[in-house]
Amino acid sequence: MSDDDKLIGEDKLAAEEARRAGQHGAVKSFVEREVGAEVAAEASIPTTTEIRREERVAAELRRKALDDVVVTERAVEQARGAARVSQMVDYVFYVIYALLAVRIGLALMAGNPEAGFYRFIRAVTAPLYAPFRGIVESPTDPSGHVLALPLVVAIVAYALLHLAINGILRLVARRKIEI
Repeated sequence: MSDDDKLIGEDKLAAEEARRAGQHGAVKSFVEREVGAEVAAEASIPTTTEIRREERVAAELRRKALDDVVVTERAVEQARGAARVSQMVDYVFYVIYALLAVRIGLALMAGNPEAGFYRFIRAVTAPLYAPFRGIVESPTDPSGHVLALPLVVAIVAYALLHLAINGILRLVARRKIEI
């Protein structure tokens, strides 16, 4: 064999080897794509275990959401109830303040103790005024006008009691909401 024949044989061999390497690369890429597509297809189909786990998680999330709604509704109802009680307490104390203020006004203006309205106010406020009667002296001027300081003390005491009751109601309402 001549050198030219050897070179031609080696060129054919190299060309054949290059062709086989190219075919091998193409086959390898094809197989990788097919295997990748098959793996992706299988991965996209959930297993029964995964489906059960997803259903359990979804059920647990639904239950927690419903529980949160129930707890929030209860807290709102408790807050509404406390607000209603607070409003009623406010109304009662406002009536007390008004009655005592009218009695102070009548005393300052030297109202006629024989008048029906004056007797009515004294009768209604007597139980409210009784614990404070005699705590301090009530100054009187010669014309009969009286500054009934025990009534002022009573209004201040009732205002402090009013604030305390509303404060307790707010504490109870907040505590119920937080629990």
